Amino acid sequence: MTIFKETVDEELLTVSEAKELLADVEAERSLEEDREMRYELARAVEHVNRFAVLEGEESRELVDELLELEGIEAKSAVKIADLLPRNRDELRAVFAQERYALSGDELDDVLDVVAKYA
Repeated sequence: MTIFKETVDEELLTVSEAKELLADVEAERSLEEDREMRYELARAVEHVNRFAVLEGEESRELVDELLELEGIEAKSAVKIADLLPRNRDELRAVFAQERYALSGDELDDVLDVVAKYA
């Protein structure tokens, strides 16, 4: 027997946005005494609590500002919002697997936007 799974919808979320969604799930589960969180869910909640720096709304604003810059794709903008790089070397790591590289001025523009939120 083969079970096929189909992706119905996909949306890129920052860690901060995921934290807000998982907090809602965690609160819902805690209302029912006999319903425990599965291991995977507990680990996901622990991860987002540890690594989320900004609030969900702030991180989305940061992503939106980054998307306005030339050469920044949505996937990269979300990574930048999650990592909040502080210098060019950290920022270059985000683009290490991309087929393009940003110039020094473009990197500085991105870092200027990130500095507003970090």
